[in-house]
Amino acid sequence: MNVASFNLQSWRGYLELMRPANIVTAWADILVGFAASGGIIFDKLISGQAIATLIPLAWLLLATTGLYGGGIVFNDVFDAELDEKERPNRAIPSGRVSRESATLLGSVLFVIGIVAAFQVSWLSGAIAIIITFSALLYDSLAKHHPFFGPLNMGLCRGSNLLLGVSAVPAIVWERWYLALIPVLYIAAITAISQGEVHGGKKITGVLALLLIAIVLTAVLALGLLEDYAVLAALPFAVLLAIRVVPNFILAAREPVPDKIRTAVKVGVLSLIILDATVASGFAGLYYGLLVLLLLPVSMKLAQLFAVT
Repeated sequence: MNVASFNLQSWRGYLELMRPANIVTAWADILVGFAASGGIIFDKLISGQAIATLIPLAWLLLATTGLYGGGIVFNDVFDAELDEKERPNRAIPSGRVSRESATLLGSVLFVIGIVAAFQVSWLSGAIAIIITFSALLYDSLAKHHPFFGPLNMGLCRGSNLLLGVSAVPAIVWERWYLALIPVLYIAAITAISQGEVHGGKKITGVLALLLIAIVLTAVLALGLLEDYAVLAALPFAVLLAIRVVPNFILAAREPVPDKIRTAVKVGVLSLIILDATVASGFAGLYYGLLVLLLLPVSMKLAQLFAVT
């Protein structure tokens, strides 16, 4: 094997560790949080009147790239020994990336995420630190617990949404409850994903479906807020249901690894649709479509790099 070939495999291994398709879904969290903060009015943005608002948004997108990337890298670091038995083709057990190099990569990504968040506000930085510790707790301990694992992962994504809201720090205290939506959604995905290697239990699939139903109800119930246009959110909510519910039903009826992996992959990528739903309610149909444009990007990356 020549040096060029080795370097190419090594760089691909690092990218595999970071799960690029998943990072794009984290960008969607920031965009919906930013919309909920009132930090953007799409009509003004496209007319060039609100370009200054993009500066904190850019920092927060960089922050979530580091935080999510670091969290997913450490997931494989902590699972290296288990992956040698169950997923030997992954970057670390296959030898394309050493465990030490992966640890360094994850650490650097976390630092980038925290530093970028502090460029926006002290509250953004504090949330970034919370996300970092929450991700490490999930990777090292919580993910193996049937209750605290899904809850922990959901809190990571809910905090990521609040990171987007923190572009306008004062609004975080008013819109904290929005974090509960991704908490429930990710809890559903994480719960059902526990059977993606050896198969799962039907009761877990039923629970996941119940959580998805609650999420769909919640995004429409936000219409009770004065500044949330439920009619703008409705088409996205329908699209979310069409993509997610049938796959979760199949996984619940027959909880075998293949069906569970499909449900998990669709569920993770459909986070973008969930975010587009809420974003359109707060910032209008066009902004929701802008968020939704991340979906084909994430789906393309998912064809090149693993999602689960």
